[in-house]
Amino acid sequence: MTILVTGATGLVGREVVGQLLKAGHDVRALTRRPVAAGLPEGVTVVEGDLERPESLRAALRGVERMYLFPVPHAVSDVVAMAKRAGVRRVVVLSGAEADNDMFGSGYRIVERAVEESGLEWTHLRPGEFAGNWLDWAQRVRTERVVRRPYGGAVTQPTHEADVAAVAATVLAEDGHAGMTYTFAGPEALTVAEQVKAIGVAIGQEIRFEEQDPTQARDGWIQDGYPAEVVDVLFGMWAESARGPAPVDEERAAVVQRLTGRPGRTFARWAADHAADFEQPIP
Repeated sequence: MTILVTGATGLVGREVVGQLLKAGHDVRALTRRPVAAGLPEGVTVVEGDLERPESLRAALRGVERMYLFPVPHAVSDVVAMAKRAGVRRVVVLSGAEADNDMFGSGYRIVERAVEESGLEWTHLRPGEFAGNWLDWAQRVRTERVVRRPYGGAVTQPTHEADVAAVAATVLAEDGHAGMTYTFAGPEALTVAEQVKAIGVAIGQEIRFEEQDPTQARDGWIQDGYPAEVVDVLFGMWAESARGPAPVDEERAAVVQRLTGRPGRTFARWAADHAADFEQPIP
C-alpha cells in the first residue's frame, strides 16, 4: 500500500512522512522542489504542485491513500485525478475554524470537494498550531521581545507532531471513514505564558509587551491582513482575555484516543524548536 503525502515539506507534512516511514509504510512525498526537500531516507520524493493538477499524474500512480494539504484552488480537479488513479482514501488537513465563514472558507472548499468525490474521507481539524510562533522567531532572536495585544488571551496550542500522529493513524487504520476530528493541545495557556515557555526553552528571558490593540490593528493591516479578518480575530482575543476559558478536555482527549498517547505540551514544542529562537552563533 502506497501513501502519498502532499505538502510533504511543510511543518506538518514532514512529520507525517516521518511517522509513516517509522511505522513501515511505503511513502511517496509530493513537493514542488524535490532536490531541496531534505526528507528522510526511505521516502520516494516526487515533483508536483497541487495548484497544477496536471503535474500530479506520476505522483498519483499506484497510490491507495492520500494525505491532502488544503489548497482550495483546483482541488476538485486534484480529487478527480486521484479517484481516476485509484486512490481510495483521502485524509484532509483542515482546521478547527472550518465552519467559520471568515477563517475557514478555504478549508470547507477542500473538505466539500473530497466529500463529493465519493472517495473514503476523514477530516482533521486541529486548533491553533504552536508552530504559528515561528513567525515571531526572528524578533525573538534579535530583540528578545514579543509585542502583541491581548496577552491574557488563551489558546490550546497544538504540536505539529501530534497533528501528524493523528494523520498517520487515520491514514493507516480502518474505521475512520466519514469522520471529522476536531482536536487541540493539552493545555490552555495565555499568550504571555507561551512567550515565557519559549524563554525557558532557550534559557533566556523574553519580554512580553502588551501592545495597544488599535496600534496593533493598524500594523497588521499594513502587513497585508484584511481588516475584517483582523477585527474578528482581535475580537476573539479580547473576549478570551476578559474571560479565559478552561482547557477543552474533549478536544484535548482526541489525540490520546486516536494515537494512544497524550498530546505534547507547549513546553515540549518550545524545546523542540529552541534552535529557531536562539541567537545564531557569530
